[in-house]
Amino acid sequence: MQHYFDLVESWQRPYEREIDWLPQVWQGITKTNLHSVLVALSLASWIPQSDAQTLGQTEAGKKLPTMTVTGERTGSFKSDFVQVGTFRDMAPLDVPQTSNVVTREVLDAQATTGLFGALRNTAGVTRSQLSGSTYDNISIRGILVENRSNYRLNGSLPIINLIDIPMENKERVEVLKGASSLYYGFVPPSGIVNLVTKRAGKDPITNLSLLANSYGGTNVHIDLGRRFGSQQEFGARINLLAGHEDIGIHNFSGYRALTSGAFDWRVTDKLSLKFDVEHYRKEVSEQAAIQAPAAVNGVITLPQVPDNRLNLAGEWQKYDAEATNLLLRADYAISDNWALLFEVGKAQTRRDRNFSQFQNYDLATGQGTLRTFFNRGQVWDNENIRAEVFGRLPGKWITHEVSLGFTGNSRSQDPRTSSTFDASQNLYNPVDIARQSPMVPFRPNPSKITDMGIYLSDRILIGDKWQAMLGVRGSFYESVAATTHYKADNVNPSVSLMYKPIPNVSIYGSYIEGVEESGQAPANRANNGEILAPALSKQKEIGIKAMLAQGILLQVAAFDIKRASTTVDSANRFVLNGMAQYRGVEVAASGEVTKQLSLIASALFMEARQLNKGNADTFDKIPDNTPERTASLFAEYRLQSIPGLALSSGVYYVGRRPVNSANQAFVDDYVILSFGARHATRIAGKRTTIQAVVDNATNSNYWSTAGNGLLGVGAPVLGKVFARVEF
Repeated sequence: MQHYFDLVESWQRPYEREIDWLPQVWQGITKTNLHSVLVALSLASWIPQSDAQTLGQTEAGKKLPTMTVTGERTGSFKSDFVQVGTFRDMAPLDVPQTSNVVTREVLDAQATTGLFGALRNTAGVTRSQLSGSTYDNISIRGILVENRSNYRLNGSLPIINLIDIPMENKERVEVLKGASSLYYGFVPPSGIVNLVTKRAGKDPITNLSLLANSYGGTNVHIDLGRRFGSQQEFGARINLLAGHEDIGIHNFSGYRALTSGAFDWRVTDKLSLKFDVEHYRKEVSEQAAIQAPAAVNGVITLPQVPDNRLNLAGEWQKYDAEATNLLLRADYAISDNWALLFEVGKAQTRRDRNFSQFQNYDLATGQGTLRTFFNRGQVWDNENIRAEVFGRLPGKWITHEVSLGFTGNSRSQDPRTSSTFDASQNLYNPVDIARQSPMVPFRPNPSKITDMGIYLSDRILIGDKWQAMLGVRGSFYESVAATTHYKADNVNPSVSLMYKPIPNVSIYGSYIEGVEESGQAPANRANNGEILAPALSKQKEIGIKAMLAQGILLQVAAFDIKRASTTVDSANRFVLNGMAQYRGVEVAASGEVTKQLSLIASALFMEARQLNKGNADTFDKIPDNTPERTASLFAEYRLQSIPGLALSSGVYYVGRRPVNSANQAFVDDYVILSFGARHATRIAGKRTTIQAVVDNATNSNYWSTAGNGLLGVGAPVLGKVFARVEF
């Protein structure tokens, strides 16, 4: 039974009433400065003292029951398990699909607080459309990671990536590359990004962290973890954060804040419960996007890259968003070999936004127009439920591990829009933009997606060397909007075969069919908000995985994905454009080379083409914003001569990318360098870590993003200093 309590992860469903108290409580934190959050340190004095004797030990002679606590071993750049989809708690060698894990140790070594900072350690990851000043809009292998369905909390709840997702309360970030419809329904084959929250372990935790950057941005973060009860059957992990935001660009100000709790309760030896709640908010000035110029004779001439500290928008052009995510999971052990899982969850994001786009400009003088789109009261809701029975059918030569489950997901949104405002602006010498307000009532534009499915998967273990996985999902999908109504019923298979010639090497091949929503028309298109028809994607993959040296996980995979392609037509409408094919080889390595040296590295070599012969403008062209080469390497070396001191460096390469599906221009490739050092010591008897990191150390000026006809400039050099005290 214990095996199944430690093996579990995944489910969700709607709550009928909204939680009113979280935003109200949070107002008290987010509307103040950093001093306010220090008041929460009183929690640190309450929790350690209230049960200091009973939390760390039991009565003499008593022995605690066996308990497994999810977490990475200190110092590891490699994960020993994967917790996403049907592969939960499986060793990476047993996963017949490309998967990458960015562990807490990597996040700490890079002083990473944002999503892109974590994901840039995996192959094929680029920014799309937005520069990242507000949140990270991300593509993997040139395919957009859909912001309402591809981001999951603890393997299950689809959270809404329209606000910067904080990393401070996350234990790890996982990426399952490619099609994932068997477990997750209608999702693009870019991959699933799974965010695993920190939980209470056997040792009490009271950490205070301070972070400041070279432009005056500051964060204070409190991380508290305890177990309670005579047998430590209760666990709680609390994270609180507040900070002032500044990233080094002009006309930028704001704040961010987080409060989260991860709770667990072993009710009986058969029943356990977990509950996660997180609420985070970010209000900052949004950097203006730059529209690519119009084509002349089929060619677009791009402007020179502006100074990376310029912001064409005014400081008042704010992006104000908040998100609340709730997830409750119950695990029940029927027997030693069978268990039940049930989850319900809700994710909600609210946003007010003054988005600006620079357009119709003269390349020589830089003079043009800044258009601002006013949005107020935008709401996105995801409600999710999952129920599953799973277990083992052991045999002498063949063992079956079977999962049978149901998922129900409802995604509604109301991306309200209003009028636009135009102002004169200059790309190279921007002027201040006078504050403006919306002039007409906001137009509601509600839509709703229902995605339900039943799935069956069977992992077949044949002796010690062979594994096969068979899966099938039956799905029902319905999308209802003001001008569109789509329904789809699909049955999609998944199959893989794996051979392990020796215990530390696996060779596999897989075929997966997926279904996806194809995309939604963005704000700057004539059919703004329209959801495109669902489509089928097909993926083939072969690969090899091996454990090497002191603990390096090496992965090499060749993949072939066919999925729906999109383009912008002559009427400025975002529309489907036949099929596109993505073929390539991906290489990844992570872990410890020696006791002193750790690394995480990746590379992608890909060929991507659009296949619609009926559209001569795009046929055989690369899909927009798709790099065919990317690479990353981050390494940390711990000096033997100075105990506690570690030096690190990272290099991140993204190849050139087309600005549109007709390939009328390309943004250049770029390389970013980072350097860091951290020192772990004791001050006044407390374990203390002091760290310094420099990102974009050469202060490169480059186009960091393309897609949807928009361009974004990469962030300037950024220095960060970090200190953490463990009480």
